[in-house]
Amino acid sequence: MTAARLAAPLAETLVEICLEDVGGARLAAEAGADALEVCAGLVDGGTTPTLGFVQHCAAHAPGLEIRVLVRVRAGDFVHSEQEVDVMVADIEAVRASADGSVRLGFVVGTLTPDGTVDADAVRRLVAASADAPVTFHKAFDSVPDKPSALRLLGDLGVTRVLTSGGAGPAVDHLPLLADLVRRGGDDVRIAVGGGVRPGNVAQVVTETGAREVHLRAPGTVVSTGVSAGYDEGSRSVTSAAVLADVMAALGR
Repeated sequence: MTAARLAAPLAETLVEICLEDVGGARLAAEAGADALEVCAGLVDGGTTPTLGFVQHCAAHAPGLEIRVLVRVRAGDFVHSEQEVDVMVADIEAVRASADGSVRLGFVVGTLTPDGTVDADAVRRLVAASADAPVTFHKAFDSVPDKPSALRLLGDLGVTRVLTSGGAGPAVDHLPLLADLVRRGGDDVRIAVGGGVRPGNVAQVVTETGAREVHLRAPGTVVSTGVSAGYDEGSRSVTSAAVLADVMAALGR
C-alpha cells in the first residue's frame, strides 16, 4: 500500500472545533474545519450559548454545521424535569431563530443517578430537535456499559456520540474507542474528543478508525481594559495557529 493511500483516511477526517469566543467561527471556517460546537462557559465544561452567539457563528462560518450545545448548567449530568423543560425550550428557540440555510445540530446529554442514559429526557430532547441531528456529548464517558448505551442512543434517534472513552484524554482509551467506532458504524458516528491536539490527532484517528475528531484550538489573549477584580488578565480564544497545526497533522 502506498504512502498516499495510507494517508488518505487522515485527510478525510472531519474536524469539529469547540468554541465560545466571538471571531472564532470565522477562523475555524478559514482553516477548513467542517463543523462547530457552539458553547458558553467552557471553563465549566460548557453550557448553552446565547442566541446572538449562535447567529454570529452561523453568519461567519457559512456552510459549516453549527452544533449547539444545550446544557442548562455546569456540574453533573443528572437533570430535573424542570431543567429538561428549559433545555427543550432552548432547542425550540434556536430552531425558531435560525435562518433556513443554517445547518443546525444539537449536542445534549443527560443521565440517571446511576450513570446510565436518561432515556426519557433524551427522547424529549431529540423530539424537540425535529430534523436536526443530535449528538450525545461527553456525559457518555460516565456511562458504565458503553456498548449498551450506544445501542440505546441509536434507538432514541441520536446519530452521533462525542466521547474520549472514559475519564481523562482520549489517548488513554484508544482500544475502547476503536470498538465503539466499529459498533456505531454509520448509524451512530463516534466523534473522538478529549485532549485531542495537533501532536496526537493523527495517532487518535489511525488507532481508532474514527472519522471525526472534536477539539478546542486554544490560544490566549491579554486583557486590554481595567476591571475591579473581575478580570484575571487574560482569556482563552480560538487560535489560528493551533487550527493550522491540526489541519496539517491530518494532511489537510
